[in-house]
Amino acid sequence: MVELRDVSVRLGRDAGRELRFSLERFEAARGEAVALVGPSGCGKSTLLNLVAGLRRADVGQVAVEGQDLAALGEAALDRYRGRVCGQVFQSFHLLAPFSALENVMIGLRFAGCRGAEARRRAEAALDRVGLSGRRRALPATLSAGERQRVAIARAIATDPPLLLADEPTGSLDVATGREVFALLRETASEAGRTLLMVTHDADLAAELPRRYDCAGLVASRPHEKGGAAA
Repeated sequence: MVELRDVSVRLGRDAGRELRFSLERFEAARGEAVALVGPSGCGKSTLLNLVAGLRRADVGQVAVEGQDLAALGEAALDRYRGRVCGQVFQSFHLLAPFSALENVMIGLRFAGCRGAEARRRAEAALDRVGLSGRRRALPATLSAGERQRVAIARAIATDPPLLLADEPTGSLDVATGREVFALLRETASEAGRTLLMVTHDADLAAELPRRYDCAGLVASRPHEKGGAAA
């Protein structure tokens, strides 16, 4: 389902040294749930962004369902994210002027779904996350837990085979975070989706079938004059 091999990404410079993300091999099978763990700055979000096509590898291969993401142009990557890759973020990324229903429908547009079909799918997704009575609510009137539920509804409305969650409980209290975590697991497992979740919560990570420690993926090295570091 997800495969990264011999990937290297230059992240910038720190005190005259180059920061580079390097990963020899990572795989996640269809339907597998994986917690991406490790200290801050170790490369968890970079790994997730590579799989989402939000960052391109300098070298190496990033493939999802057999598709090499390096071969996709920007428009094709937008379609990939709309149809294959549902995303949930710590800060929700909801559009303030639009209702819960409209936020989910806007997400569906990236999958090429519009009109009555988009509305039907958005309503079904909000029903699935327990927000059937809050379809017309604006994000500002929703609790943090409800906003994250809208974000999950947006992520699953296109029925993607892959869910990427970057600290989805990081902005929530413990009880609400556990509810959101349970909902993510349920919506992934019931549809056979692959779930990759970045988390600092050791208890939540321990509940997923597999943990992948990202410690050491980002390292600094001397900057070579006249070109990139080796």
